[in-house]
Amino acid sequence: MAWTASDIPDQSGRLALVTGASSGLGLETARALASHGATVVLGCRSRARAEAARQELLPTAHGPIDLLDLDLADLESVHRAAAEMAERYGRLDLLINNAGVMAPPRRLTRQGFELQFGTNHLGHFALTSALLPLLRRRPGARVVTVTSGAQYFGRLDFDDLQGERGYDRWKAYAQSKLANVAFALELQQRLNAESVAGEPGESGWILSLAAHPGLARTNLQPDSVAASGARFEALAYRLMDPLFQSAAMGALPQLFAATAPEAEPGGHYGPNQWGGMRGWPTAVRIAPAALDPGQRQRLWQVSEELVAQTLPTRHCP
Repeated sequence: MAWTASDIPDQSGRLALVTGASSGLGLETARALASHGATVVLGCRSRARAEAARQELLPTAHGPIDLLDLDLADLESVHRAAAEMAERYGRLDLLINNAGVMAPPRRLTRQGFELQFGTNHLGHFALTSALLPLLRRRPGARVVTVTSGAQYFGRLDFDDLQGERGYDRWKAYAQSKLANVAFALELQQRLNAESVAGEPGESGWILSLAAHPGLARTNLQPDSVAASGARFEALAYRLMDPLFQSAAMGALPQLFAATAPEAEPGGHYGPNQWGGMRGWPTAVRIAPAALDPGQRQRLWQVSEELVAQTLPTRHCP
């Protein structure tokens, strides 16, 4: 039987932070969680767009909706947002690492990282690391990191992670999406090690999961075309439009990962039809490179080093 948003368990009393929640998958994820009683924090770069999203969600929400200024392309903003979450709430049940950018010309984050690697991966890596103390205080806390089917074409180029020697915007996007799922799996491995060592948080263990939306109609496609000026891609998207499912359908895998009791630790979920392009949530294959413990551990170490260079003092709640 297909799993739908109506299958989401009651989320009353749970606090969720959704990054990139002003549109697309993030907005639909926030809508579903709020309609099932969760307190939802919209983590967005634009306060105006976040407020517009909040106003759209309020009529169907059965829990409070809050706003958090968060720019994942600026690690100082990430630090401020994590500190704000600690000050306001002191806890967190669900972290949905959803925000992202797709295939722009080569640009840099505020700290000088290639924009896609810096936003899609490093920003979420730093945010999750800073929020782990809040998650550890809550029973059944989960971290869901949103990847895409591009992970299957990705390669972690440790000799040129920032695309300085040669930049291909689609290769950089695939690398960032591979990094997303590799991070989710490595985080679960490290949480498992805590379990073996007998070092739980105050209320229990955290689950780390990954999800991808298949072909979902969001603002990523037009934003990518506008940024690159690629007319051929605009035509390709128009021709492929019948294959795309709605953002609400695309959000179901991450909602399943975030709320379904049967979701597995370290699980990876996506659509169940047309080779994972559309359909209802199911467990889907993981890119082989993300299954390599050596690559995951190296990515983690490099990510820690890069974040530490910009934030030499770890600011944890």
